Amino acid sequence: MGLQQNLMVKIKEAMKSKDKVALESLRAIKSEILLAQTKTGAKEELTEDEEIKLLQKLVKQRKDSAVLYKEQGRDDLADPELAQVAIIAQFLPEQLDQAALNKIIADIIAKVGATSMKDMGKVMGMASKQLAGKADGKAISIAIKQLLG
Repeated sequence: MGLQQNLMVKIKEAMKSKDKVALESLRAIKSEILLAQTKTGAKEELTEDEEIKLLQKLVKQRKDSAVLYKEQGRDDLADPELAQVAIIAQFLPEQLDQAALNKIIADIIAKVGATSMKDMGKVMGMASKQLAGKADGKAISIAIKQLLG
């Protein structure tokens, strides 16, 4: 089942259970999908890669907001953002753990022949493509710095 069909089923379930946080999160996803479709002028569905990027963007926005709220001592605003992250993340592929991420990045470093931080751009580009949806850019960057540094 595609993301949009799955999304509609989840929205109906959230409406029936009166889960406001889930409903708000799911509607945000639906809204972003519609915006992306109208931006390209296409009525067909987004590709799986486009869907993953869109979901990652939504998760990142909410995590960033939660961090800002926590820094300002506003846990009352941070908690709903983190709750939305959990709901949106359900639609993403399973994220790699740190050990698996390090192994894949070590293989990429060997393949590229990277030896220092000067080669980070090459490694980052290849890793971002290979790990799309399986790890966020920040985690990839940190792992590369650890292995090259």
